Amino acid sequence: MELLVYSAFWCPDCRTAKRFLQQHNIPFTEIDIEKTPGAAEEVIKHTGKRAIPQFVIDGEWVQPYRAGEGFLYEKMAKRLGIKDL
Repeated sequence: MELLVYSAFWCPDCRTAKRFLQQHNIPFTEIDIEKTPGAAEEVIKHTGKRAIPQFVIDGEWVQPYRAGEGFLYEKMAKRLGIKDL
């Protein structure tokens, strides 16, 4: 599985998402939208808004959180095959 994580240093939801992946030993490549030219535009192109964090799992764009609810632990665990939540 290839997992890209679009994020930014100032984003608390991004930190939560990365911590979740690290706790479950899920390897990922981080793309910082502030430091990577064109990354923010790529998020907008695929989601219609500048909303981070965003996961790209084997080419599929997945938003791992919902505004007002936070990180979607159960949904992401299921999507990533994590059994020990």
